[in-house]
Amino acid sequence: MLTLKKVERPRELKWYQAGAMLYGDWGTSKAYVLGIAFALAGHASWLFLGIMSGLTALIGVCYIIICRLYPDGGGVYSSVRHRSKNLAVIGAFLLIADYVITASISSVEAFHYFNFPHPELWAIAAIITIGAINWIGPTKGGSLAVVIGLCASAVAAVLFLFTLPHLPHVQLTMPKGNLFSNWNHFVGIVLALSGVEAIANMTGIMVSPVEKTSKRAIWPVLFEVCLLTFLLGIAMNAIPNLTDHTEDMLRVLGNYYIGPWYGHLISVVFGFLLLSAANTAIGSFVSIQFLMAKDKELPEVFARLNRFGMPYLALILATIVPALVLVFEHEVMHLAALYAIGVVGAITLNIGVCATNFQISLKKRERVLLMFSAIILLLIEITIAVQKHQALLFAAIVLGTGMTLRYFAKRIVPVPIPEELLAMNVLTVSEAKEIAPLYRSSSMVAIKALNLPLLEEAALRSKARGENSIYLAYVEETPPSRELPTEIEPSAQSLDLLNRAMKDMEAKGLTGIPIWRIGADPGKLIADAARELDVSTVMIGTTKRSALTNLLRGDVLRRLDQNLPKECHLVIVG
Repeated sequence: MLTLKKVERPRELKWYQAGAMLYGDWGTSKAYVLGIAFALAGHASWLFLGIMSGLTALIGVCYIIICRLYPDGGGVYSSVRHRSKNLAVIGAFLLIADYVITASISSVEAFHYFNFPHPELWAIAAIITIGAINWIGPTKGGSLAVVIGLCASAVAAVLFLFTLPHLPHVQLTMPKGNLFSNWNHFVGIVLALSGVEAIANMTGIMVSPVEKTSKRAIWPVLFEVCLLTFLLGIAMNAIPNLTDHTEDMLRVLGNYYIGPWYGHLISVVFGFLLLSAANTAIGSFVSIQFLMAKDKELPEVFARLNRFGMPYLALILATIVPALVLVFEHEVMHLAALYAIGVVGAITLNIGVCATNFQISLKKRERVLLMFSAIILLLIEITIAVQKHQALLFAAIVLGTGMTLRYFAKRIVPVPIPEELLAMNVLTVSEAKEIAPLYRSSSMVAIKALNLPLLEEAALRSKARGENSIYLAYVEETPPSRELPTEIEPSAQSLDLLNRAMKDMEAKGLTGIPIWRIGADPGKLIADAARELDVSTVMIGTTKRSALTNLLRGDVLRRLDQNLPKECHLVIVG
């Protein structure tokens, strides 16, 4: 049996970075919620948007509590897993349903804002293009998403300032109909909650203390999303003869309150923000499949990586499924129903399980708040399931397919690993630090393949310094992800390579110290290990990545050089 190793992830995500990333997920909702609300309730939509903003604020406070409770990962799959593996898996598949429709609705809405003809065809092409780019596993998308998110927030804030003088003069209409019909209108816009799970998935990489960092990240975004959605919803009601703008309401607001040029600016900025959200959803879909496969909740094939460090089957599914959804359904109102059942289900499960878990430390008022929120969300989820049969069918298909795959994952016997590898014990950086007094070395070799000239050069350098041991560092690449298991089994490939490198060093009279790390940024992970172990020289082979790969995914050598301590030498062996 392979030994589980602790996943050591540096806590470097600051509150403003987390907030910007959260806005990229959460802040996109206003791009389509306003139009959907007006299509459902007309000039009475302001009241439903106000209640929706209140519910959004309530759920945001609940996630502040969840982030505090689960500083190593508070997403539904990780947090619920502490209580029940079965419920965690159900939550994960509901989240997958959310990611699928997020990618679909965000991409088709982007081309509505761009005002392209046949936006569903452009959206399908965009999803396939995003999948193709992700095949190389870009790691620079996060920074770009932050920039786009900040631009979108600024554009929305300027629009709000121009609407402000008009708000006292808006003639507001109260809803008509009975409680049941008005409840259905409210349920139709709950997709404004989408994106809040993103902050819980970030806790494992947030700067400590996580409670403080998560609070500072959530509050500004929560304030912006709730206040602007509500007030822009009021301003929307002042536009005369407003009809047929379900898909691009922000552009209409820009045209009316500022001018057509600003409407075009909003279209471009929010169009790219929506495409960024689609890219994030596809990446999250890949990550959760990888995570579940590593936890043996999905077949192992979903964790197998291509040569760029991306799980190829998981990425193919994450690309094809949202595109297929748009083949069969591309109306925003219908997609919204499919969207809501997944995201509301996942959030309900996360909050509900936390509320009923009496083994965690919660104040009485916090537990009451969580329970109250879970009950409201459960009623919304039941309403969607009863009223929207297509949404129920969609959720059933996702859950049924997922649970079938899980069944096979539990039944399929994995390929046996040689006993020699099973007996091998690779070390995390913290474990290597513990034995450093016994096996002291000033050199580290970063390996990705069995590079014999590199190992030969490293051995000669170590002997010249009078040392009898050397660090051998291997980084097992993962898809760019905010969430990983707290413990994981090293792959057979990583064990085999480190074992062969150790044997080569043993033949040269040196003790190889095998260091195993996992993550999406090999250069930085190697540099961090060198800093922690206080080595003076890091040796690495020349990169075999193409210029395009380096552009999209990042240059390992450059990342390594940028993050190494100034006193540490980098030696590249051709």
